[in-house]
Amino acid sequence: MTQLSGNIITGPATDRGTTDHETKAHILIVDDDPSILDLFQRAMKVAGHRCTVTPSGKSALDIMADTQVDVVITDINMPEMDGIELATQVVHRFSADVIVITGHAKGYQYDEIIKIGASDFVEKPFSIQEIILRIRRVLRERQLKEATRSSHEELKQAYVDSIHRLVMASEFKDEDTGDHIIRIGEYAVFMATELGQDPQFIETIGYSAPMHDVGKIGIPDKILLKPGKLTRDEFNIIKRHTLIGAKLLSESKSRILQMAEEIALTHHEKFNGKGYPKGLAGENIPLSGRIVSIADTFDALTSKRPYKEPYPLEMVFDIIRRERGEHFDPDITDLFLDKFDTFVSIRQDFGEIQQVTLEAFCLSERDQKRIKT
Repeated sequence: MTQLSGNIITGPATDRGTTDHETKAHILIVDDDPSILDLFQRAMKVAGHRCTVTPSGKSALDIMADTQVDVVITDINMPEMDGIELATQVVHRFSADVIVITGHAKGYQYDEIIKIGASDFVEKPFSIQEIILRIRRVLRERQLKEATRSSHEELKQAYVDSIHRLVMASEFKDEDTGDHIIRIGEYAVFMATELGQDPQFIETIGYSAPMHDVGKIGIPDKILLKPGKLTRDEFNIIKRHTLIGAKLLSESKSRILQMAEEIALTHHEKFNGKGYPKGLAGENIPLSGRIVSIADTFDALTSKRPYKEPYPLEMVFDIIRRERGEHFDPDITDLFLDKFDTFVSIRQDFGEIQQVTLEAFCLSERDQKRIKT
């Protein structure tokens, strides 16, 4: 027989517990009433869950910083930090679900609970059996989300792998291409992170940047692999790879391919407006294009190509320094120069740099007019 005890309807702890296929979770109970904490702890043990109890929101956050918690159950009325503030911090800082216990809550409190992303709320008085059922529902939804996320990640990896193979097919003539496209993604992620971009931008540019030169699939090999100086007509044909790449990647609903289109089109634009294909200047060039511009230049200068040997690192540094505000965005250039050793380290992690001294180096025929010495 059940009885009402304060705000909890108590009864025999005869819950059937979790079945074999259900998750045994770590439940954190937060309440400033010791008797409620004791009741919850006993009930969670019967239900087959691991349970930790604490009397305050601050101590709850400390616990969660040190150990994995699956579900937080918190009273809404507590001193120092109430349940709304605790739930807000849990949702933003951790992966745990939150169930808020309310006592005669007003409408605006319900709105707050929903708005902060709590998984459920329970009104007082409540029964322990009801709480256990709510926990089961939250855990089932949690398992479903994790399974969906896992399937999504597998699909995304297959999708990205297909794109990677397309990029490789477009440049398979160059044996260094595989490492090159990996490096471009790594440089871009590093720069975007250092520039304080949001996680979605950082992830997207990491996948998109390697597609910057996909348009080269439409450029004849005799021009791409020509060891000597390009004629004006040949250079004009080379420049078309930006338009070809953008066309290949256009009209996609994927944010990765949308940014890849943007990068393919703009990574040869210059901050001073003298680049191609559209002569964009300054911040009219998308940030993704400005980032990949400097990444691609650094990688090209430090790599062997059919028409050139790798440049000495001190010369690479000096060339990029002198192009600050001309070819490259000044802020991104400052970041690059400040973190130059990191870029060199990334370069070495994905392909050995052939060390060339200034004394032994000479400019290729193609670069003699393009590089000011």
